[in-house]
Amino acid sequence: MNITLEQAETVIAAAKRKSIEINTKMVISVLDAGTNLVALARMDDALLGSIDVSIKKAKTSALLQMDTATLTPLVKPEGPFFNLEHSNGGLITFAGGVVIKNSAGIVIGAVGVSGGSLEDDHIVAEAGAKAVL
Repeated sequence: MNITLEQAETVIAAAKRKSIEINTKMVISVLDAGTNLVALARMDDALLGSIDVSIKKAKTSALLQMDTATLTPLVKPEGPFFNLEHSNGGLITFAGGVVIKNSAGIVIGAVGVSGGSLEDDHIVAEAGAKAVL
């Protein structure tokens, strides 16, 4: 089961609202469970470099079926997954990628957000992911 375009657009709309609320320009990407891009929005004046970062955050969450913020302590030099970010063509293991689940709790995709602080990226991604339920 994968996220639909309509659901992805709902995710982007909710994430965009949250981004406006906290006054940050973001790039928001939504991937399906197989890491295929379904939708992407770059808010006016958001950094160009945030496009790749947002996609990789979503890719990381979709592949590992967990939020990227959860990975941060696990990839430190003393962590069990040190250097994980070098796998799968490049992953990003800091906050801003959040899995998207359907009402049955099944992962149907992921949202990646980049453009603000790591905390802001996570808050915006979470707002988008929760919009699908």
